[in-house]
Amino acid sequence: MIRSFAATMTSFFFLLTLLFPISFSFPQMLTPDKACNVTTNPSFCKSLLPTDSLSNFYSYGQYLVKKSLERSASFSSLINETIRDHATLTPRAAAALNDCLLLSQLTTDFLVSSLATLDSGNTTTLARDKADLVHTLLSGIVTNQHTCLDELTLASFLHRGHKLYAPLVNGSQLYSLSLAMLTHSWAFKPKKLVHPDRRLLDDLRVGGDGAPLWVNRNIFHFAGGGRMALQSVGSVVVALDGSGHYRTIREAISAAPANDGSKGYYVINVKAGVYEEYVTIPKSKKYIMMVGDGMGKTVITGDRSVGGGGSTTFGSATLAVLGTGFLAMDITVRNTAGTGNHQAVAVRNGADLSVFFRCSFEGYQDTLYAYSLRQFYRNCNIYGTVDFIFGNAAAVFQSCNIYARVPGGKVNTVTAQGRTSQFQNTGTSFIGCNVAAASDLAGRSGIKTYLGRPWKEYSRTVFMESNLGSLIDPAGWMPWSGSSAPSTIYYGEYNNRGPGAATGGRVKWEGFHLMSSSDAGRFTVSNFIQGSNWLPKTGVPFG
Repeated sequence: MIRSFAATMTSFFFLLTLLFPISFSFPQMLTPDKACNVTTNPSFCKSLLPTDSLSNFYSYGQYLVKKSLERSASFSSLINETIRDHATLTPRAAAALNDCLLLSQLTTDFLVSSLATLDSGNTTTLARDKADLVHTLLSGIVTNQHTCLDELTLASFLHRGHKLYAPLVNGSQLYSLSLAMLTHSWAFKPKKLVHPDRRLLDDLRVGGDGAPLWVNRNIFHFAGGGRMALQSVGSVVVALDGSGHYRTIREAISAAPANDGSKGYYVINVKAGVYEEYVTIPKSKKYIMMVGDGMGKTVITGDRSVGGGGSTTFGSATLAVLGTGFLAMDITVRNTAGTGNHQAVAVRNGADLSVFFRCSFEGYQDTLYAYSLRQFYRNCNIYGTVDFIFGNAAAVFQSCNIYARVPGGKVNTVTAQGRTSQFQNTGTSFIGCNVAAASDLAGRSGIKTYLGRPWKEYSRTVFMESNLGSLIDPAGWMPWSGSSAPSTIYYGEYNNRGPGAATGGRVKWEGFHLMSSSDAGRFTVSNFIQGSNWLPKTGVPFG
């Protein structure tokens, strides 16, 4: 009787499925093989992933960030051990190892922050701004690893059999893999382009008080040519003559309080004078605003260089910035090492959401190291010779003057961008800038000046709506070595003007692009560095 009833019910449900088909859906799992197919090294990828399938790219990304954090902590210990075990290090090697130690500590911090952000959501619920932050931090981590590898190699310290070599190379691959997985996981639609068919620059109109209309008057007050902060967590004055709170900038920074930026900036007013000191804004000092009395009036100067003995490129900076939200205005920073001392950095900027407004950067080779994370430069002057704007930040320069000086040789290159992965969100965008000869170069013959050269395999640089002076060679760009450039670079020009803007004689590289308005829209302040989310509170103009 029971068997008969069961058979009857089975037949009944079978008939129902024929009359009313029911579809059952089960969660689709992503196998390690399929996940690794999106990477540039699938075999290495599969060696790191768990054997069991995970739900999606986001889950694999979280897994790899956790493994990256373990790797980073052990690498820091290994560098410390190496420093202790080498009592007879050359000055250059010692400097490179110390750079690596700082970079490994930054990497650990970035990974902790990335993991906490990822754990707060999933592939469909993580907010866009948080995804952009993780993308930025992981891009910076890859840059940190490559910088350490480069510095140790250039110091003639690292070789294939050295105990640091494998951790560095494998770490670079692991961090790039984490970045690739998470880049494929974002469920966002492409960003809407910001007025791609109009000018990319805003109109700087002036109000009745003489201040541009973009100024946020809750932050600044202009009166009699002066400026003071109205809303801040505190302010101090630095003056060489002792009339302020401090005589040196370093003292003021050391005394700055912890600040998350929610109530404004901590303002350091630096009075006119020449400050002969090396200044670092450490990662712990966030949302510091450094305000000078004007370009050429408040000057920070140094002369460290690679050629001058013992320094690395990374460590040669007169001003080094790491603290999130740093803002500088009306200041000049110099490196006076000269053309014979090779790499000599005036400013090294590795601070996320950082801004330089009405500042001057003065040096020769490698003047401005736009190192990593998201950066914005407005109404600035940058002077130099070889690769004088370089690094691997996501950086936008708007309404800036780019001045090429007389080099030690016969060639100037304005940029050398260092993107090493197709998944990094980095690159350099110039919008509405002016590229011209400095006074010492004007009228000189026999010197060629190029917009840039590809420092790394995925180098990415664009010039848009800028004035390119007659100093720019008709080819526009030069290779790092040889006669061509990798097809993986992205070099672009859009709607430029001036005698150096003619594109008929430009390089014939696969990676060079005469950009459309839609292409240009990808590199605006709002799209490339998410500037519309964070720049308004700075009071600095952007378009």
